Amino acid sequence: MSDDLAVWWDGDADGLTNMAADEALAAEAVRRGGPVARFYGWREPTLSLGAFQPLAGARAVAVDAVVRRPSGGGAILHGTDLTYAAAVPRDHPLGRTARPLYDLWHLALVEELAARGMAARLSGAVEVASCPDAEAFLCFARRADGDVVMPPAGRPARPDDPKILGSAQRRLAGAVVQHGSLLLRASPAAGGLVGLEELAPSSARVVVSDLAARWADRVAAALGGRVVRPDTHFGTAHAPVFAEALRRGSDPAWLGRR
Repeated sequence: MSDDLAVWWDGDADGLTNMAADEALAAEAVRRGGPVARFYGWREPTLSLGAFQPLAGARAVAVDAVVRRPSGGGAILHGTDLTYAAAVPRDHPLGRTARPLYDLWHLALVEELAARGMAARLSGAVEVASCPDAEAFLCFARRADGDVVMPPAGRPARPDDPKILGSAQRRLAGAVVQHGSLLLRASPAAGGLVGLEELAPSSARVVVSDLAARWADRVAAALGGRVVRPDTHFGTAHAPVFAEALRRGSDPAWLGRR
């Protein structure tokens, strides 16, 4: 397999804009016939529901902005994280089963953090078994095989090491879309969660844009290709599909459909 990876860095946006762009990203993967990705942040604390989660669970989270993702998985409280969305056509080798796309992105991050002196790793059966609620509402209260976990600097690995990256997929008509959230620092609205800022060695300085760029480079290298960085904002370049996805996401019936 040899693929270039088209990557957009879109900065911060509101939740509806981010989700609309990610729906359009799936269509772009089909158009290109290969893998595409976006990195972005959030203008305000936002809860993103998995595509199949009931809206009622959001009432327990102290946040005003709630959106529904195109992907599945548990709810994520955004605002102190770096989010990526990736998509591949369903007939692409990475789109035929779920695990290869997860592992591609998660292993690339583990490798990049290792190069920066951070002992991140993929979770396994022991970590999953140590999680008291595998179906918790919030994604970061769950553990799944292949999540990225990391101990605090200077402490040996333990089964209860904090989860710093989780991802979720959904198979759409022509593409597979995957979302992932990398916790950069603790979220005041999600008690008990910590991120890279709290876990990394004091000597490590994480520049988010640089981390995203190096992470994408490692993903592209694993694909046997290189990163292609279009010089336009994703929403601007895909206005018609983006506008339709934004209209749908703005409809209260879309948010409350479960």
